[in-house]
Order: sequence, then structure tokens, then C-alpha cells
Amino acid sequence: MSVEPRNATLVGLVAVVLWSGSVGLIRSVSELPGPPGGAAMAFSAAGCPAAMVLGLPRPGAFNKTYLWLGGALFVVYEVCLALSLGWASNHSQVLELGMINYLWPCLTILLAVLCGQQKASPLLWPGVLLSFAGIVWVMKGDGPLSSDAFVRNMQANPVAYGLAGCAAVLWPAYSVLTRRFAGGKSAIPIFLLATAAALWVKYALGPEPAIELSIRGVAQVLVLGGFMAAAYSCWNHGIQRGHLTLLAVASYFTPILSVLLASLWLGVRPTAGFWQGVLMVTGGSLLCWRSTRSR
Repeated sequence: MSVEPRNATLVGLVAVVLWSGSVGLIRSVSELPGPPGGAAMAFSAAGCPAAMVLGLPRPGAFNKTYLWLGGALFVVYEVCLALSLGWASNHSQVLELGMINYLWPCLTILLAVLCGQQKASPLLWPGVLLSFAGIVWVMKGDGPLSSDAFVRNMQANPVAYGLAGCAAVLWPAYSVLTRRFAGGKSAIPIFLLATAAALWVKYALGPEPAIELSIRGVAQVLVLGGFMAAAYSCWNHGIQRGHLTLLAVASYFTPILSVLLASLWLGVRPTAGFWQGVLMVTGGSLLCWRSTRSR
């Protein structure tokens, strides 16, 4: 790998670290004025500084497919993820929903292969299956593995689980489309502000609780906004100029760090079964990495 792609890949890896600390913060911020209001504030706090630092480019400067379709994928992904974590029934469920969202690295590699952006050996398929099996294992907890337990878990909060599943599919589509059509340009400030606008509309349509923030709440919003602005800018740079597959595989390790940070922040102690599922997802990432490396 030459110097420029290597540096771009390292920049992309910074996003992985920042995202690891975001799940717990998203839930924490959502508990202030409700999921739509909390997320709207966070994305406003992310979009405004991103626009000031990176600039707010003219829409005509971008490929229309990237701007409109890529932008729509970005906005819908963020809305799905934020509302999913905000509507979780409890903090333990937040960790499960976060893990479902982390299927996107596996699906990114799969979609890149299907779109001809990456070649892989048949070892890719057991890696993908192991990752999905890890999600099932996470959701079963410490009890025996059974389809009834899995279905009951999903039925307990179908909207939140459905949104998390949609998020896991939407982000790979955004990543692959960005690499194909963005042409080295980034509309991240526009996308962040568009996400904030969509969430403010959802908040206005209510009914939602009034926004009453403490100093601690304002600090959480600003920190989360900074995390998101930096993470998405780094990721966008990485997937356009770096090694897409390496970034996707490295993202498989995000669940481990994310669960550690979120459990500490939210005061949740994951079960042994949960950690086994996390390790299965990580093992699946290694198989996927090996499948692409052999080519």
C-alpha cells in the first residue's frame, strides 16, 4: 500500500475509535428530551462545526448520485440508528441494538464483492455466517439457544430492532456508493445538517417532551456532536482514498471497544453469552479479512 492510501486508511481508523464511544452517548443524550430531540441536538452540534471547519460547499460541486442518493442513505441511516438506541427498553437492550448495527462491516465487504469493488475467496461466506450467528448468540443471553427466545426478544421491541437492522444495511450501501460516485469530494457537513433537520421535523411532529438541558446535558451533546463530526469526516476520507476492505474489517473490532465503553457509561454488565457473541462477530471478521487477503 502506497503512502497516500496508507495515511487515508489510518485516518479512517480514527473514525472507528470515535464511533466506539458514541453508542452510550447517543442513548444518554436521547434520555434528555427524548430520542428525536436529543439526536437532533447532537447532529446540530456536529453539523455546524463541520460546516465551519470543512466549509459548506455548493451542491452543484458534487456528483448528483452521491449528493442525493448518498445523502438520503446517510440521513436515513442516522435517523434509524439514533431512534433505535433511543427507543431501547433499557440499557441492556442498547448494547444488543448496537451489536445489530455492527453487522454493517460484514455487509460492507459483502456488498463490495457483489459490486465488483473487491474480490474474495469462498471463505467470505462462513465469515459472514459466523458474524450473523454472533448476533443471534448476543440476543439469546445466557439461556439456551432457541428460536422461541430469539423471536420473543425481537417482539419485545420490534420497532427498535427493525430500525437497527435497517441501519446495518444502509451504511454499507452508503460506503460503497460513496467510493464509486463521490470523486474524492465530501458532502459530510451537508449530510449532518440534513440529518439534524430531519430529526427536528420528527421532534416537531411530536408529541415529545420539552427540551430542558443541564450543564451536564449540554456537555454530553457537545461531546457527541464533536465525535460524530470528526468520525464521519475521517471515515469519508478513508473510504474514498484508503483501503475499503481493511477499514471494514478493522470495524469488526469496534463492537468490543464499543461494548466496553457503553457498558461503563450506562452502568450495564454484559452477560457471558453476550461476550461470546461479540467474539463470534470478531471471529467472522477475521475470516472475511482472510477471504479478501488471499485474492
